[in-house]
Amino acid sequence: MPRPRQALLSRQRIVEAAAALIDAQGLAGFSTRRLAAELGVRGPSLYNHFATKDEILDAVADSVTARVDVSFFGHVDWREALRRWGHSYRAALAAHPHIVPYLARGPGRRPAALAMADAVYGGLVEAGWPPARATHIGALMRYFVAGSALGSFARGFVEDPGLYAEQYPHLTQAHRLAEHQHQVDEGAFALGLDALIDGLSRTYEQHVGPLPPLPTATSAYQGPYLHC
Repeated sequence: MPRPRQALLSRQRIVEAAAALIDAQGLAGFSTRRLAAELGVRGPSLYNHFATKDEILDAVADSVTARVDVSFFGHVDWREALRRWGHSYRAALAAHPHIVPYLARGPGRRPAALAMADAVYGGLVEAGWPPARATHIGALMRYFVAGSALGSFARGFVEDPGLYAEQYPHLTQAHRLAEHQHQVDEGAFALGLDALIDGLSRTYEQHVGPLPPLPTATSAYQGPYLHC
């Protein structure tokens, strides 16, 4: 009787299955044993493609980062590039929030993460920012975006009007936040990003030089991921 054939493995198939498992179970629920079971193979088969569990996590994290669009830097004003990058960055992370704590450790040796850092840093320095300040901006954007992608502000309020009615008079509409989750969370992110860029613009003018006004059509841009 012929032995059953194992499903053929590839790095891409392993990464896709690992990403789906992390999306469903979180980082705490991820293991190479569970991943192998999902793929219908024995655990050692994974190590023909990845030496360690961390290498698999690196590949999953980098596949998420690879979806972030950084093509704006060097082609549009740095303020608009930051805005567009911010929305694209958050969309990629918000689609896979369970991997965000791993991503937040930094780029390590991950190619897509290093390419993103290189594009952002290079674009800011080319726009006139001192190298140290360009580094600071990249860091603060990562803090801001990663934090916003970790969870939903709106979902943090239970849908029980009685909870708020007597003790919390300023929160009498808080029970409605969850039903407007997308508008609340996306609107808060857009507002914060605009405020951040406005503050950076003032810092630029104080320490680097005057900035030209943004074209009207460009300044109205809200990104393909914003639907408030």
